[in-house]
Amino acid sequence: MADNDHDDALEYHSGGRPGKTEVVPTKPTATQRDLALAYTPGVAKPCLEIAREPGDVYKYTNKGNLVAVISNGTAVLGLGNIGPAAGKPVMEGKAVLFKRFADIDVFDLELDTHDTEAFINAVRIMEPTFGGINLEDIAAPECFEIEERLKAVMKIPVFHDDQHGTAIISAAALKNALEVVGKKIEEVRIVISGAGAAAMACLRLYIKMGLRKENVILTDSKGVIFKGRTIDMTPYKEEFAAETSRRTLTEALVGADVLVGLSIGGIVKPHMIQSMAKDPIVFAMANPDPEIPYDDAVAARPDVIMATGRSDYPNQVNNVLGFPFIFRGALDCRATTINDEMKLAASLALAELAKEEVPDAVLRAYGGGAKFTFGRHYLIPKPFDSRVLLNVPVAVARAAAESGVAQEPITDYDAYRRRLEQLLGRARGMMHGVYDRAKRDPKRIVFPEGDQEKIIRAAKILIDEGLAHPILLVKREVVAPLLEKHHIDESKVTIIDIEHCEQLDQYVRRFAEIRRRHGITVADAYRILNSRNYFAMMMVEAGDADGVIAGLRTYYPATIKPALQIVKTRPGVKRVSGAYLLMFKSRMLILADTTVTIEPSAEDLAEIAILTAETARRFNIEPRIAMISFSNFGSTKHPDAEKAARAVAIVKQLRPDLIIEGEMQADAAVEPGIAHADYPWSAIQGDANVLIFPSLDAANAAYKLLWRLGGAEAIGPILQGMAKPVHVLQRGVDVSDIVNMAAIAVVDAQEAGS
Repeated sequence: MADNDHDDALEYHSGGRPGKTEVVPTKPTATQRDLALAYTPGVAKPCLEIAREPGDVYKYTNKGNLVAVISNGTAVLGLGNIGPAAGKPVMEGKAVLFKRFADIDVFDLELDTHDTEAFINAVRIMEPTFGGINLEDIAAPECFEIEERLKAVMKIPVFHDDQHGTAIISAAALKNALEVVGKKIEEVRIVISGAGAAAMACLRLYIKMGLRKENVILTDSKGVIFKGRTIDMTPYKEEFAAETSRRTLTEALVGADVLVGLSIGGIVKPHMIQSMAKDPIVFAMANPDPEIPYDDAVAARPDVIMATGRSDYPNQVNNVLGFPFIFRGALDCRATTINDEMKLAASLALAELAKEEVPDAVLRAYGGGAKFTFGRHYLIPKPFDSRVLLNVPVAVARAAAESGVAQEPITDYDAYRRRLEQLLGRARGMMHGVYDRAKRDPKRIVFPEGDQEKIIRAAKILIDEGLAHPILLVKREVVAPLLEKHHIDESKVTIIDIEHCEQLDQYVRRFAEIRRRHGITVADAYRILNSRNYFAMMMVEAGDADGVIAGLRTYYPATIKPALQIVKTRPGVKRVSGAYLLMFKSRMLILADTTVTIEPSAEDLAEIAILTAETARRFNIEPRIAMISFSNFGSTKHPDAEKAARAVAIVKQLRPDLIIEGEMQADAAVEPGIAHADYPWSAIQGDANVLIFPSLDAANAAYKLLWRLGGAEAIGPILQGMAKPVHVLQRGVDVSDIVNMAAIAVVDAQEAGS
């Protein structure tokens, strides 16, 4: 890791509120009555109900959606025995993944003990608090005993993800890989490199899938684990000791059908892969470096089917495909354990999902014309495929019910799936799909404010992530110290001093031509193009850059004015407009026009609505548009309300495919109870996700209040309707916001064919 990346990681964890998680109330606490209900005297009521009926703890507390991530820090990631405190950032990270992917709350608990008995007792007596236990980063062989004994005495799910997560995901990949090459699991010969917790769990699950124990050779750092070996043996290794004369991993792989690597990087060489059977399956899952690099394996055996733990190659085996969704299903049916049937059901659900036609939303997320078709290079779903949430929990809950461990079996799986669908709307990783699309075909993005440190930091991220090629308008002597400070290779950016740019005369002549009927002479053009904002727009107009990100230190009008004069609107668009995407815990909204048109006409509002629908679809949101007013469907006769109603009529005429309703008040647009009670015939039943406001003051005030007071995350302003990508930053935004807008500009340029 580069020094600056190291600093970024430390800043990420220490900035603002230290750590990555917090506890927030889920009930109102604004009034004295609220507090009296939350604590004394009101809290006595649920206490007495739980004392009378213990199962009501799931009804009145957070137990049913609360998991403990517990570790003693003895086997943390690739860091080893670093202790419980040093392992806490990892446990917090696991908590974030639970919340991000499955809306499960987590307390991370780090236990300062190597004593198995003390660990087991500490976890066991906390059972009343939690709905499930995720054991994490505990060294073998103690982890086996800890999990087995806790499962035996606790009536809530206990799951050691280091063991079972990799097993579940790799089992899905193995099932599909064998199908692709036409081999049966009952007949193949498998070699497993590594004999730790994950290896043992993989082997046990593969056997549940039909693998024959006698067809397995298990190896560790001492070589093959064979019957009669006395060095470094445990009861767990003894159980799978093979009757074989082979003694090394090299010997074991001769003629093998499958290699499952759960050991260390670089241990497998190309000649070892060459000795395997036809169509070898190699899962090299050591992290961060696989047992054999992907490219080396493919070069050695073109017929190999390869999987790793890496995201930059096909078939990533990533535990995030498993644990959040397995616990989601287990919690929702109040399972008493996570048994083999549930684990196998999760594997099969993932395997089957990979065979389904991949929806456009997933393809767009990975961009560049990506095509995922079931086969050698697509065995399991992508980690950010939201469909996993709709499939794995259902399969797990169903298996829990069928195996008799669900205390409250799901009775309507269709309704349960719809409930899970509601969780997808709160995804905070909205930009991930945009990033992946940008990476497929990075574009040249010019930053007029190339002397600002935030811009330099954003440029580094864009370079490191492969999102864009930054062009900085700045004097070289000014920017050189900043580039050095942030360890940016100068060859990775373009630096332009506009006073000495070879294209300056060309831009001046072109600008004078564009603005000649507005009184601009060549002499005027030289003076005006001394402004970096104007110069940046001319670069885009001339095709020397693909997009502009500006406005960090200038007011919005000073940035948008040159854009409108030079880049102009795209054909058929009369006015540009601005939109904000606001992400709340339970829903997403896009508001427009928040930045440009002060008093839009009905025709303007219609155009804004259509452009904002396009923006929604760029983020994989199917637009449901509400035209906001102070009136509900003619309840107040006023020209402003009638303007909104006319705008709706225009949209319906121009774009009958869009769902739009209005004029309507904001609460009727977003609150189902109002719509159901008073306007059951409306196309919008409190489920609007695109809000079009009648004026700039209304839209601007609404988005800023929602953003600042409503706890929303904001993406924007997104400038809509420009002929080429131009986006204007809010003054003083964070580096991450700059990166977001640059990535959006890259995708805009891709779609425009730049």
